[in-house]
Amino acid sequence: MATKVQPQKLTKFRNALQSVYGPFDALSHAQVAAWTPPPMAEGHRGRYLWTDAFGVHNLLTLGALTSEPRYTTLAARLIDTVHDTLGRTRDGTRRLPGATDEHPLMGGLRIGKEEEEEDPGGDGDGQYHHYLTVWMFALNRMARVSGERQYNDLAIELAKAIHRRFFRERDSPRPRMYWKMSIDLSRPMVRSEGNLDPIDGYVVYNLLQQDREDDKTILKQEIEDYERILETKWRGYVSDDPLDLGMTMWTAHWFGEKEGWATELSRRAAVCLRPLVEEEKYFDAPARFRLAFREFGTCLGVQCLRNAVADDFTGVNEKAYWDQLVEKIMTTWTPSLEKDPPAIKLEL
Repeated sequence: MATKVQPQKLTKFRNALQSVYGPFDALSHAQVAAWTPPPMAEGHRGRYLWTDAFGVHNLLTLGALTSEPRYTTLAARLIDTVHDTLGRTRDGTRRLPGATDEHPLMGGLRIGKEEEEEDPGGDGDGQYHHYLTVWMFALNRMARVSGERQYNDLAIELAKAIHRRFFRERDSPRPRMYWKMSIDLSRPMVRSEGNLDPIDGYVVYNLLQQDREDDKTILKQEIEDYERILETKWRGYVSDDPLDLGMTMWTAHWFGEKEGWATELSRRAAVCLRPLVEEEKYFDAPARFRLAFREFGTCLGVQCLRNAVADDFTGVNEKAYWDQLVEKIMTTWTPSLEKDPPAIKLEL
């Protein structure tokens, strides 16, 4: 049964998605089955892993809201296109090292940055751990919606392929991770550790393993690696990045009622977010000084946090506080989303 949603919100949702992927609602059934997503305005060869991961999430959500199977088909077509573009070298002539047509993710997936890998500004193409885990999650959700386990198997294949490349000192009590790797995963491009990468890995790898029916320990070693970092990482968590704070809340909410660290981490992220709202007035600044994608990440996490708040007197006030923040953010960016084309930057 489709989830009830206000028609006006559903229309805005469709329009926003079609502004990125074209007028797919006008396609016939035959056209849907043969659809190739048009190149986006941003991203190498028109694809960008972060944006397309959320594209898959949103197509599946649209299918759930409307009970129309066409959106699952569109999601499948988008997945294939990403694998055939970002799973290849920048010139498109061959799969990434280790990958084959039968196993397209054994070499990971490129970010999709427009700049070459060795860009002097340091913002060139490569592989990001946190983009890869968001893509794994998209594949996992696709498996659940479609009932086709091959998508979760692909996510596990990707998880195993990239894991050891992003880790160093794996045998130590506290392993370390690289934030960014080269396109071929042969060397680190940024040697520092991302704030959320080990937490993302722990949560997403657990979700993938839980859905693997025939082997509930297939990612056991990898999960243990992340857990050793997680044990110290969450205790010192601080951030003033609205995207990082939002994605932290989203990631932690999957284990919010299962493991104590997740509840405490969400609380810490909320504590870090409040000064941005109340003291720095971050969300009151003119839109030209802000970035939409960071604040959409904030909205995603805040809504996960809000839904976990108790319905007592204190909880009602807290929910109202976070609802007002989401409303403020959406009020800022909705006019830009409704322009044709949207006047916001789509990529990180």
